[in-house]
Amino acid sequence: MAWTAGFAATSHQDGADVACTRLTAQGVGSQPVVEFCLDSADVARDAEVADGVETHPLFGSGRGCDVFEQRVLGFVGSGGERRDEARDEVLYVLEGTGTATVARELYELEPGVAIFVAAGTPWRVEASEGLRLLSVLVNDPEPSDRSHAVVRGAPRASATAGRQFTLLATPDAGCASVTQFVGHIPAGRAPDHFHTYDEVIWVLRGEGALHIGGESAPLRPGSCIHLPRTLVHCLENFGPGEMDVLGVFRPAGSPAEAYYPDGTLAVVPSY
Repeated sequence: MAWTAGFAATSHQDGADVACTRLTAQGVGSQPVVEFCLDSADVARDAEVADGVETHPLFGSGRGCDVFEQRVLGFVGSGGERRDEARDEVLYVLEGTGTATVARELYELEPGVAIFVAAGTPWRVEASEGLRLLSVLVNDPEPSDRSHAVVRGAPRASATAGRQFTLLATPDAGCASVTQFVGHIPAGRAPDHFHTYDEVIWVLRGEGALHIGGESAPLRPGSCIHLPRTLVHCLENFGPGEMDVLGVFRPAGSPAEAYYPDGTLAVVPSY
C-alpha cells in the first residue's frame, strides 16, 4: 500500500468537550482516509457494555486498520465467558488487579501481565478490582500449537537510537502471528524510519509526539497509534523520563528491525 505525503494534524472539540488531535493521511487512489493517531479519551463515548464488561473500541477496520482490532476492556467484578472462534487475542493489564481463567487454568492479574489467547480458547475474568485490559484481536491468525500463554516480561533488549524493549507474547510463547512488546523510549527524537510490519501502539507512560510527513500529533498516556507497514514516522519523547509504549505487530519478529527512509537497515547500537 502506498501513502501520499499530504498529512495534516487537526484539533477539534467532541461532545464531551474533550480536545483531540488526530493525524490523517489520504491514501492513494480509492483508499479511504486513515487515522494514525487518536486519544482513547476521545472515543470513550463509543463504549459498549455487555456481560459486566465495558468495551472501548480503538483502532479496527472502521478506522483503516484491517489487521487488528484494538480496544480497552473494563471489568467490574466478574465477566461472562469470552471466546473468539476466528481470531487470536493478546491482552495486557493496564491497571487494577483480579483473577482470570484461561482454558480452565486460573491466573492472577496485575499491571504488566500479558496473555495470549488462541482462537477458540475460552477465558473469563473471575474477580476484579479496577481492572482494565488492552485487547488486540488478530484477524486470520496463524495456527498455534498452544491454547494460551501468560507472560510477565523478559530482560530488556536493545533497539535503535538508544531504545530498548521487553518482549511479551511472541512465537516462542505460542503466539505465532504477532509480537507483543513494551518499548522503552529515552528522551529525544529518533530518526525517521519505517517497519515492514503493521503495528498498533498504546502509550503507557510519558508525553511526546508522533511525527509523519512533516506534521505532528501529541502523545500522552492513553494515546493510540496505528502504523501501516512502510509508513515513515518517528516517535519523540519530551522527557525527562522514559516513554513506555505497548506495541503489537504482524508479522511477528523483532521490534528492533527498522529501516531509514532510503531503505537502509537501521543498525542496533553495540555496547
